[in-house]
Amino acid sequence: MGKQAVIEKLPRSAGVLLMCLCLLHPALAHAKTNPVIPAVNLIAPKEVRDVLKEFFVLPEAMLADESERAVFMRRAQREIPELLATEGYFSGKVVLRGVADDGVLELEVLPGARTLVSEVSIEFRGDLALDEASRNARAQQLRAAWKLPVGKPFRAGDWDEAKTDLQAQVAARDYAAALLVESAAQVDAAKAVARLRIVIDSGPRYVFGALQVSGLERYEELMVTRNTTFSRGEPYQRGKLLSFQTKLQNQPQFASVVVNLDTAAATANPAGDGAVTAPVKVKVVEALSRKITLGVGYSTNNGVRNEATYQSYNFLNQAWTLNGSLLLEKNRQNFSTGLDTPPNPLGYRLLWKGSSEKTQIEGLETRLDKFGVTRSRTLYGIETGIGLNWQEEQRLPTGGIRETDQALVLDWRWYRREVDDPLAPMSGELTEIRVGGASKALLSDQDFMRGYIRHQAWMPLGKNDVISLRLEAGFTAASSRLGIPQEYLFRVGGTQTVRGFAYQSLGVSEGSAIVGGRAMTSTSLEYTHWFGNFGVALFTDAGGAADTVPELRLSQGSGYGVRWHSPVGPLALDIARGKGEPQSRIHFAIAVAF
Repeated sequence: MGKQAVIEKLPRSAGVLLMCLCLLHPALAHAKTNPVIPAVNLIAPKEVRDVLKEFFVLPEAMLADESERAVFMRRAQREIPELLATEGYFSGKVVLRGVADDGVLELEVLPGARTLVSEVSIEFRGDLALDEASRNARAQQLRAAWKLPVGKPFRAGDWDEAKTDLQAQVAARDYAAALLVESAAQVDAAKAVARLRIVIDSGPRYVFGALQVSGLERYEELMVTRNTTFSRGEPYQRGKLLSFQTKLQNQPQFASVVVNLDTAAATANPAGDGAVTAPVKVKVVEALSRKITLGVGYSTNNGVRNEATYQSYNFLNQAWTLNGSLLLEKNRQNFSTGLDTPPNPLGYRLLWKGSSEKTQIEGLETRLDKFGVTRSRTLYGIETGIGLNWQEEQRLPTGGIRETDQALVLDWRWYRREVDDPLAPMSGELTEIRVGGASKALLSDQDFMRGYIRHQAWMPLGKNDVISLRLEAGFTAASSRLGIPQEYLFRVGGTQTVRGFAYQSLGVSEGSAIVGGRAMTSTSLEYTHWFGNFGVALFTDAGGAADTVPELRLSQGSGYGVRWHSPVGPLALDIARGKGEPQSRIHFAIAVAF
């Protein structure tokens, strides 16, 4: 009776957990009384324990007799010193302490003194070895950047990594054919020291030559040449070659791209400065020129989503990208089409887009027709764009003022994202700034100026924990919100803004509907702990929207959730309770494309 009363007072999930523990209790008790006894007890200092645990295989079953123990001991005395040597312990020993009454072998690992680097000799040959000020300075910089300096413990992995890194640094600029021609590590185990010698032949200096493009069938060579990041005759830099390859790979017209400097075909530089000119070979594989994608998804904001998209990457044989999409959700239906031009030599591209959309959210029905053009460019990881968009919107709030608004808006956007993983960031930051406006003198029903800023940061706490912080604010300067399309006003609430409240339920009340206001702010603080691909999160959000800044009131929601790095992208399932709300809300979203 007492146990039943306790269970009834617990939440249902806690009661189920308690019942499961009760059912498992006999098995847990059995495991406690019958612990797994290891066949070998390996005693080793903590500095070598991890490598032994990872690479030295212990027997799973008890060794039956002296013969089996002798075989195991011979293997241990052979393999363990070899493993210790990779960590810089060249005088390691394995000692048999004895055999316990239950047959367990007790082995003690004595690693000895760790070998330290006592001397480093780095010699350069080839053009880099010439006695000239700039070459001497670079050689000095390379020696200073050597990753295994005097006094550091000598490890086989660090030795290999340091040699590879030195060769890569030499080959990164000017010397594309640099080779490691000699390396030696002389270890004195008795003194626990290692003397290192490395010889790098830089070869000649290289400059970029002509482009040699292969694999093009449908497109002109201009598709490749206008993306170059270097000039003919410019000194070789591997970074510029990789940047060129990345720009080509990002073009939807190409399925794969390989770019390399053909050092075998190098010729003497006409400038007579001792450098050689090598052509740049570009091999491309063109992607399919047309693609149809079907997708399904679900979110607590808009319900079930069905989507179909069409893309043509060579419209009118001009390498223009024509795309169209049809999106059907419970609260939103959208049809759009666009035409995207490839970037010009300065990196600018044009996107022409038209769309027709209908939404039904929080008692507000909108019907929107829109057409516009945007000119954008991405440079040094920052995307900037300026666009001119015309739209006509029918606004039908339940019990409110029905109107038709039109606006011709000039819109500017600045966007920077620098994160370690775009799908599941653990560190980095994102910043977005938008400014736009319209005038009654230019096909608009209202004069207004709109500004919006968002900043989000991810800060790791150790290997498996991360804190994310989001801040955003917006304001539309106008004499009234009437005459301004909803896209240039603000509502918050739901998965992306303030969890614990319905999607876009925080705004301005008009009749029995919620419409956009001219002022908005929103913030979120979230802590996530990861267990491999799964994580748990705690969060608190706050935000609100109003028609004026003095009327702005923040609504707060807090909760917890789970995260999953699924094969189709990140998934988040949250349970949040908004302050003053009668009950908690579930926020969930996942999309699958096929």
